[in-house]
Amino acid sequence: MILLGLIALAGCDRRPDAGPVVVSAIGGMPEAGDSSRGMLPTPSRVMVDATAQGLVRFDAAGQIEPGVAERWTVIDDGMSYIFRLRDAEWSDGKPVSAGEVVAILRRQLGPRSRNPLLPFLSAIDEIVEMTPEVIEVRLKRPRPDLLKLFAQPELALFRTRPPGGSGPFRVVTTYRDGVMLRPAFDPARSPDDDTPEPGPEASVRLIGERAARAIVRFVARDSDLVTGGSFVDWPYLANAEVAPANQRIDPAAGLFGLAIANREGFLAEVNNRIAIARSIDRQAIVGAFAPDWTSTAQLLPDRLDSAAPPATAAWTSPPASGESSPADTVAAWRKTHNEALTLRIALPAGPGATILYGYVAAGLRRIGIGAERVAIDAPADLRLIDAVAPYDSARWYLATACQPCGADAAAAIDAARDAPDLRLRAQHIAAADRALAADVAYIPIARPLRWSLVALRLGQWQGNSRAWHPLNHLRNDTK
Repeated sequence: MILLGLIALAGCDRRPDAGPVVVSAIGGMPEAGDSSRGMLPTPSRVMVDATAQGLVRFDAAGQIEPGVAERWTVIDDGMSYIFRLRDAEWSDGKPVSAGEVVAILRRQLGPRSRNPLLPFLSAIDEIVEMTPEVIEVRLKRPRPDLLKLFAQPELALFRTRPPGGSGPFRVVTTYRDGVMLRPAFDPARSPDDDTPEPGPEASVRLIGERAARAIVRFVARDSDLVTGGSFVDWPYLANAEVAPANQRIDPAAGLFGLAIANREGFLAEVNNRIAIARSIDRQAIVGAFAPDWTSTAQLLPDRLDSAAPPATAAWTSPPASGESSPADTVAAWRKTHNEALTLRIALPAGPGATILYGYVAAGLRRIGIGAERVAIDAPADLRLIDAVAPYDSARWYLATACQPCGADAAAAIDAARDAPDLRLRAQHIAAADRALAADVAYIPIARPLRWSLVALRLGQWQGNSRAWHPLNHLRNDTK
């Protein structure tokens, strides 16, 4: 293994703020791409966000800031968003126009789009050009969190012919494993402005590589940031001499748990699903990873936009008097069906997933169920969901956890999507939360574990609930 020969180096020593910032994004080669073609891996999401910003974008704290749009107004009780575009240029130097922005957004939302955010954008009715500098997004239903969706890299304004975006960076050099990015020219700056051009420190070399290599590079002081870490890669840090000051964990909001992917056979009965949920030792799982990682037994992290507090599932309490224990439930089913029972658990590759599988499989064995590990996209009975929430709506949590779920929960989730006002939406969300908890369609374990390694020169880096760290918000302004 690449980390076995790693020598102990002082990873927390302050590095001089000289030369480009070197960033390792965990994954493959970063490439700019059109999200309407499907999900982008982490390095490509980072690159798209850096070179093809959307109407708005996230700042270092995960809050909304201007992107191509310099300002916006919400009118008609949240049914219309009007964006005024700033003076911006595409990567070939041509000005960005409202007509082009409208065309790109329509493509991303079109019937042939595979944009992963598309299911959560159904409230958009129409996108129109009002003037060469102004566009309007008209909604069928109010969506207070729409800006957070527009800030995601999946809705970056990426032009396909010629390919490219409007910054805040431009690609100046391509390497075998990454690219060199330089701040884009700002056309809004006056020609006689005597502000000096950005120095080398403002540039970023973005590398896509495996987690083990990224950690080695950081410890060897050949990079300033490792981003995109998850529970899958966390065990690698145990073999590396990385100072605690450099290890950062985001307070990520989202889902980390097992979805019931097959509702036939043993899993068709809710009592059997309850037995599985009770077999999982959540505290032991999170304790095997990071000390600050906490377990949860609720699907929703908070009330969010629901009309009620998060629902509590019955399985979170010990079996009541007269109620079968998980082992007795399994034994009764096996006796009736006269067959052994094995469940397929779909997980990603990596050492963290191996640890998770060990704990889940051990819990299942204790109640008389065998376990088989399969690939994350293979047919399975239980499938891991490990996802950061793109925006703060309870409906995202419910819809993401329903893979599939019972008819009552599914109907309430759809009703929340189609609700004509926020009051009815909140009521349907609360109903869906209760129905999912009763149905035991999803077994929560924790919130997503997202980690980075951060050099002290990156004074702007901040942990945030989006677990997103834009490349133009890493260093403090030293001028």
